[in-house]
Amino acid sequence: MKRLLPAVFVALLVTSAFAPSAAQATLAPFGNACTAFHTVRFCPATELNQRPTSFDGTPIDADVTLPATGTGPWPTVIMIHGWGQDKTAAESSADPTAYAMNNVSYAARGYAVLNISNRGFGRSCGKDPLTVTTGCDHGYIHLMDTRFEAHDAQYLLGKLVDDGIVNPNAIGTTGGSYGGIATLELSYLKNRVRNLDGSYSAWTSPINHTPITIKAGYAVAPWSNFAGALVPNGRYLDFDSATASTNTTPFGVPKASPLSGLYLAGLFYGRYADAGLDPFADVINWNKRTIKGEPWDAEALTYMNIMNDYHSPTTVSGTPAALLIHNGWTDDIFGPAEGLRVYESQKAKGNKNVRLIFNDSGHPRSQNPTDALTQMGRASTEFFDNQLKGVPGGPAAGSVTAMGMNCDGTHVSGGPWTASSWEKLHVGAVDYSTTKAQTIYRLPGKVGGDKATGTALDPVFGTAGACGQLTDMIEPYTATYSITSKGFTMLGLPTVQATVKTDGKYGVIAARLWEVIGGKRRMITRGVYRLLDNQSGTITFQLAGNAYKFAAGTKIRLELLPQDAPYYQTSKGTFTVKISKLKLELPTLEAKSASKGIVTPTISKFKR
Repeated sequence: MKRLLPAVFVALLVTSAFAPSAAQATLAPFGNACTAFHTVRFCPATELNQRPTSFDGTPIDADVTLPATGTGPWPTVIMIHGWGQDKTAAESSADPTAYAMNNVSYAARGYAVLNISNRGFGRSCGKDPLTVTTGCDHGYIHLMDTRFEAHDAQYLLGKLVDDGIVNPNAIGTTGGSYGGIATLELSYLKNRVRNLDGSYSAWTSPINHTPITIKAGYAVAPWSNFAGALVPNGRYLDFDSATASTNTTPFGVPKASPLSGLYLAGLFYGRYADAGLDPFADVINWNKRTIKGEPWDAEALTYMNIMNDYHSPTTVSGTPAALLIHNGWTDDIFGPAEGLRVYESQKAKGNKNVRLIFNDSGHPRSQNPTDALTQMGRASTEFFDNQLKGVPGGPAAGSVTAMGMNCDGTHVSGGPWTASSWEKLHVGAVDYSTTKAQTIYRLPGKVGGDKATGTALDPVFGTAGACGQLTDMIEPYTATYSITSKGFTMLGLPTVQATVKTDGKYGVIAARLWEVIGGKRRMITRGVYRLLDNQSGTITFQLAGNAYKFAAGTKIRLELLPQDAPYYQTSKGTFTVKISKLKLELPTLEAKSASKGIVTPTISKFKR
């Protein structure tokens, strides 16, 4: 599986020069010498014995990059790598550019930059046995535990505060994927550390005990809640902030292929704890239990509670630092709900200091178009300049910016569209309703869905990608519904409401939204809902969402299935689901318009 860090962290090129004075060259963060490097000063740990140690004695491989002049303290950005990577992921070997997210470009803008390798990766007690030295007893992957990986970042920043390099009141954090999770955790912790017993203490530097705080975080393609992101149950609704904490009841549907890919990438690039060694970091046994599937017993619930308690940013108490969060429409691993869960729950508490960016970039199946990545780089740089230096500009608090999914091969997206809030970004809806009943089946010899279609749409092993077109068909033993577009831009998360009558155990409704043109179909978005055994009554759930222009005359098809394998784990149950009184709302960029069939949303009316 490809290592998971969005392409926004790839540096661009410009030219400049630097020659430091002897006094400036004497700075030695963590005791490591600095040398002139592409207009800045680079202070790396090049040998294993140059790694600083963390709060519990674990060696953490870290590099520091400093501006060309001065002795500090500087506003500081810590850059945290993605899954399967190390400290070098956001380090550049080229001259700085204006909006590149790397150490050289930020140091050239007047920031100190800290790049670290997380526990269990790179030379932080990682895969190579030579890196597993004295102090590495707990240096295995803890899966971004707030008590370990987040604390490591805080402790090393604290050392640099004591050295006079880091301004303790002007610290920003950023990272993609795994690093995006760290960014959210650090932002929620803000001025506290998480102790081993789960309690919180004030964050101070280790020697001088100087109070320290995170001022701003830019999280790229993170999860905000482990269960909601990777074992979704379909209960989260972007228009109802009360649903932000409904991720484990009931136990959801594992994203099987992403979980498998992530597990294998960690196994190949990192170091897990031996099976059974540490119940709070037992990735090997967690993976085995997930693969086992239903019934989700006490053991499975224990693992899930551990993940939510210590590995999910939104379960950290308190109000986070200023946040800018990006998630990709076509990111099948950590989609838009992750940023929205933070945004809506914080807004409900009166905190509007969260900003969102949505576009077609991130993990597979995202396309990562150039204009979207450029827009992200500019927004994040202006955000940090505003928050850490007081420079006017950057995305406004509470604002949301979206760019579209484009499949014409030009790498040019629709938008950007910006609004002062999420609800103001999509003010209308195209709706559809029917009283006709249909049934989906998962019975011996009568299983809904087409296996080849599911395989092609898989984000890890599939071939269709975000824009792939498959031969049109009505998949067997499924429920399908069609709308003819009058021409509109869908922007947001489609909402499905229906009456269900389930017969059987471990039921699942998987949903796909298609565009159908000329005998071909393209999947625009997908989602899932975990049914209770023999569940009856009204259900409401949402698909992952997109920003996509449906031309007039285009057929839009909603497909409901009992499975979407190999992406979602196939249920062990046998069941049927009779679906009636179905309503569908497609959120629109455009306002209410009779000629376009756009109305005011009713199901997805915002509740806080």
